Amino acid sequence: MKLHTHQEPAAEVMQPLKDPVCGMLVTEQSEQRQEHEGRLYYFCSAHCKTKFNATPAQFAVATPAPEQEQLGAAAGTVYTCPMHPEVRQDHPGSCPKCGMTLEPMLPSLDDDNNPELRDFQRRFWWTLPLTAVVFVLAMFGHRLQWMEMAVQSWVELVLAIPIVLWAGWPFFVRGWQSVVNRSPNMWTLIGLGTGAAFVYSVVATIAPQVFPASFVSMGRVAVYFEAAAVIISLTLLGQVLELKARSQTSAAIKSLLGLAPKTARRIKDDGSEEDVPLSHVHVGDKLRIRPGEKVPVDGVVVEGSSSVDESMLTGEPVPVSKRVGDNVIGATLNTSGALVMRSEKVGSSTVLAQIVQMVAQAQRSRAPMQRMADLVAGYFVMTVVAIAALTFFGWGFFGPEPSWVYGLINAVAVLIIACPCALGLATPMSIMVATGLGATRGVLFRDAAAIENLRKIDTLIIDKTGTLTEGRPAFDRAVPAPGFEADEVLRLAASLDQGSEHPLAETIVRAARERGLTLDKPENFESGSGIGVRGQVAGRQLALGNTTLMQQIGVSVDGLLSQAEALRGEGASVMHLAVDGQLAGLLAVSDPIKSSTPEALATLKAAGLRIVMATGDGLTTAKAVAARLGIDEVHGEVKPADKLLLVERLQKEGRIVAMAGDGINDAPALAKADVGVAMGTGTDVAMNSAQLTLVKGDLRGIAIARSLSEATVANMKQNLLFALLYNTLGIPIAAGVLYPLTGWLLSPMIAALAMSFSSVSVIGNALRLRHSKV
Repeated sequence: MKLHTHQEPAAEVMQPLKDPVCGMLVTEQSEQRQEHEGRLYYFCSAHCKTKFNATPAQFAVATPAPEQEQLGAAAGTVYTCPMHPEVRQDHPGSCPKCGMTLEPMLPSLDDDNNPELRDFQRRFWWTLPLTAVVFVLAMFGHRLQWMEMAVQSWVELVLAIPIVLWAGWPFFVRGWQSVVNRSPNMWTLIGLGTGAAFVYSVVATIAPQVFPASFVSMGRVAVYFEAAAVIISLTLLGQVLELKARSQTSAAIKSLLGLAPKTARRIKDDGSEEDVPLSHVHVGDKLRIRPGEKVPVDGVVVEGSSSVDESMLTGEPVPVSKRVGDNVIGATLNTSGALVMRSEKVGSSTVLAQIVQMVAQAQRSRAPMQRMADLVAGYFVMTVVAIAALTFFGWGFFGPEPSWVYGLINAVAVLIIACPCALGLATPMSIMVATGLGATRGVLFRDAAAIENLRKIDTLIIDKTGTLTEGRPAFDRAVPAPGFEADEVLRLAASLDQGSEHPLAETIVRAARERGLTLDKPENFESGSGIGVRGQVAGRQLALGNTTLMQQIGVSVDGLLSQAEALRGEGASVMHLAVDGQLAGLLAVSDPIKSSTPEALATLKAAGLRIVMATGDGLTTAKAVAARLGIDEVHGEVKPADKLLLVERLQKEGRIVAMAGDGINDAPALAKADVGVAMGTGTDVAMNSAQLTLVKGDLRGIAIARSLSEATVANMKQNLLFALLYNTLGIPIAAGVLYPLTGWLLSPMIAALAMSFSSVSVIGNALRLRHSKV
């Protein structure tokens, strides 16, 4: 970004600029501008210009110099590594530790196109036919006898060059970077393995005379172009799948960003109204919110009354009544009446923006799954390189003639048998099988870290609404006063509620119709601004609402006070019905506990887990539900930040924490927990923030997933053992330690066969997971 002067050419008129007061993007077309100390500043409105003129030094100092703005990424984007979150820089690139492509810490809604993904897809698909041809020639060429074998080697060389030197070039670059940065990793292994196979095969094709006669087979020295080509193609395929999966890790943040409306309706000082972009809303602006529209920013109601659905942020199912003086939260939904609000928090200060930041930070703090394989690989690479070097020089100085040729062949055999295929497949194959098995049981793992960590959890934090309960209002019961019947109380209340749009009213009407009750048409219907409704039904004067409404119309509720308190103690919302000035009964609407919840909690407790409830509901309601379920530790009226702090506190105590929830308010805690568990019946943001999703919202799935986690980690350790065992046995033989005793040397062809067999063994062992009992 650049700050211009009046003398600069008109060709740069549309260059984007930033308002130094509010940070809003503007252009030179803005009529609000001011020169200060030789620099011209542009503003989005006269309000910002006036504020700047009052204290120009404050904002001029805070405004970056043009050179600094040009060097930074757009909007100050910071890039980090998913595997090493401590790596941060202000421009795209690769991680110096693992070679993984850096990604923005806070993605935007426009980050749908990943250039690296497109590049790898192009390299994979364009060279896949060449890989297939090389593989067929290597496996069946000698049988088909299409050409002389020496000619076939040259054909394979020509076909393999674009695969290795173009499609596989990024892998060699990353492998070289791992050497330069002294951080050996999987790319080091892939670069060494494919590079050794390719270079050996090139030499065998161009100068076959340097090899002993024992390496000549069917008219040519055996070459391994197919090994290099297939490894590179499979690695490219793996990278494409990984990049697609990684793009989903930012889906939670994108879902949150998508909640905010694009525009707001601002009321000017002269009373006229205009639709403005959300970024143009300032603190103190008056905004109109019509029925069905989202609240643009955080603020306070100054006119009107309505019910606002805050479930997308709080997770609670019942809309909240809002009147003059009540606070409203940006991105929540105005359901019925019209409101006028005064903005108090905009931009990064809103509740939504703070939740986005918490989710982003929590996601970046999680340890990667592959640390066990990377740790092994780091030492393994250096060991293999050292052994290959010793083999080369040992044979060169002390071996029989042609000693250096023997040294080269045996060193290549060491590198080929130590190719990272088996080690690289050890954990991904187990993960693939486990995720597939989990999916058939209604358990969806988002990443490998969840499978690794789930077996370790000893504490489970559970949200109430939508997790322990159904997450939607349901009619509980009608309690009649003397002289009335329960069905008559429900019928009269439902008849009156036909004129209301409130979700609780819909619940009562639906319950009456399900019972086959005949409803009358309400007349003279009135809404009591969040305290209830009034009207006439069949010539009778009715009022339905809370105790405040009953007090206003002079109806005593003492006759059913004990029943009302008992219902509230069970977590129900209670409404009073008055008929012609007399209390007729109570109606209770509650969020019922899922039928599977008691069994699930019993199973988890039996497994030794500490169960903690954390909910945004009132403490009385929360304790009532907890008592029914046998949960001893309860936290009520908690905000998203409070749930996050609870997770952090337990983790500091040494606990391995899982968090189960279904709402957007649970997203930060779900992301921060060692394992986040989302209900498949909940919000998309919760599912995107969690590493584990229970498709049916059944908590019994946690026990299933935990059992699967234990089996999978055991399988991964077996795979790593298989991979290392083959290398432990094969590398000494490839180095020629048996030659003095038996005269045996391991041809690179046999080394490639052993390498393939090790990979097949790892895959076969991983497939055993399909028959595990979970």
